[in-house]
Amino acid sequence: MMHHLIILPILLPLLSGLLMLVRRDSIVLPRRAIALISTAALLIVSAMLVVQSDSDGITYYALGDWQPPFGIILVLDRLSALMVCLTSFLALGAVTYACAGDDRKGSNFHGLFQLQLMGINGAFLTGDIFNLFVFFEVLLIASYSLLMHGGGKDRTQAGFHYVALNLAGSAMFLIALGVLYGTTGTLNMADMSQKVAALDPDRLGLVKAGAFLLLVVFGLKAAILPLYFWLPRAYSSAPAPVAALFAIMTKVGIYAILRIYTLIFGNGAGELANFVQPWLWWFALATLALGGLGVLSARDLRNQVAYLILISVGTLLVGVSMNREAPIAALLYYMIHTTLVSGGLFLLADAIGEQRGKAGARIVPGRGVTQPALLGLFYFVGAVTVIGLPPLSGAIGKALLLDSARPDEQPWLWSLLLLSSFAGLIAMARSGSTVFWKAGRGDSDGPRLKPAMLAGLILLIGASPVLSILAGPITRFTDASATQLLDQSAYVEAILSRNVAGGDS
Repeated sequence: MMHHLIILPILLPLLSGLLMLVRRDSIVLPRRAIALISTAALLIVSAMLVVQSDSDGITYYALGDWQPPFGIILVLDRLSALMVCLTSFLALGAVTYACAGDDRKGSNFHGLFQLQLMGINGAFLTGDIFNLFVFFEVLLIASYSLLMHGGGKDRTQAGFHYVALNLAGSAMFLIALGVLYGTTGTLNMADMSQKVAALDPDRLGLVKAGAFLLLVVFGLKAAILPLYFWLPRAYSSAPAPVAALFAIMTKVGIYAILRIYTLIFGNGAGELANFVQPWLWWFALATLALGGLGVLSARDLRNQVAYLILISVGTLLVGVSMNREAPIAALLYYMIHTTLVSGGLFLLADAIGEQRGKAGARIVPGRGVTQPALLGLFYFVGAVTVIGLPPLSGAIGKALLLDSARPDEQPWLWSLLLLSSFAGLIAMARSGSTVFWKAGRGDSDGPRLKPAMLAGLILLIGASPVLSILAGPITRFTDASATQLLDQSAYVEAILSRNVAGGDS
């Protein structure tokens, strides 16, 4: 039975999502119960997959028992298990917060939320580039509706730009797949890794063009400069639980870059080995710098968190471009931290906005919050960890990344990462003092945190101290994940040796 676990992160949200979309009645409590139970079960399954990946190495599940490179496969290794578990934990915090009332503001919230989870998990688990495209489309279609959940002019405008850009990205993705399939004759990642390494010189140009197109597509998903301009408005306009879940969306693009450009175009790719890393280095540093400027210019708490996500995108992609075990291990720890805390900060900005009346989440003096001590504590913990101040998880992640830099990389990385952290410190201090210290008295009879809102905030923002306490075992797992990721031959052998880990689906 254990070998069937690999497909459950796709089946669970698919079945629960379809069940809630079919039963389109006005009673919200059953849908909330299904969503919470399904997401909690998904977290349990993903934790089991992490344990399985750590003990069994790389395994795959062949749907219909069609063996690679011809069939559809799902691949479980430490990296994919880690990403699925991270998504499940983030989703549990977001859907719990939504049960406080955000899910009532539009139809089909929980069903679409589950279908987006299905697409995200599928993207992390697939071993085939075409099915990576399919799961991208599933998660994007669900995200289009979730972004505009509840309606409003700002959400509609942001949603239009988001849809238009992603449709263009999908078209480029298909073109890139056509080019790569035409030159290599396969779309299975392990098989393509072998074909690229033995490619005829006259086909190198076409494959490189296809690889660059994929980099543009994944860069759009990850929001790397100059493809990030859609993100601040889209994320700041989305409902809080949706924006929290969207914190993993940029990580889907980063994961795709990490997987494709280490496995297919990594050290064993012959003349195409690591050819995108120098490009990534400079674009990542530029993203880091402009994210720091953006967070200083933000005039709304939600917009500020969106720019903090851009800083994290630049930080993560710098680690990808360094293309060694130590920086990749560091970025994986940092990815866990920044995903959960960023999601929690979106929820916190919404909670603050609800209690401030007309001032909302804008960084302007106004009415104080109803619960200044509780929200102030959440804000302090969130600010300290997202900036990267000791002793919380942000400081650990950034210290690991800085320590992994070579002497020729240190001047650029140290200066820009520390300057962007300083910009985040200034921005968070300014907004905190404006919202909590310069504000008037809060309305004692005003809105207060509902139990579901409090639970969501504790899950996500409270994750940072836990990550700090468990830094030892987590970094041991991320170190092993980085080693496994860069071992292309082990991945190829595990997939193409016909040692199947699963049977019929």
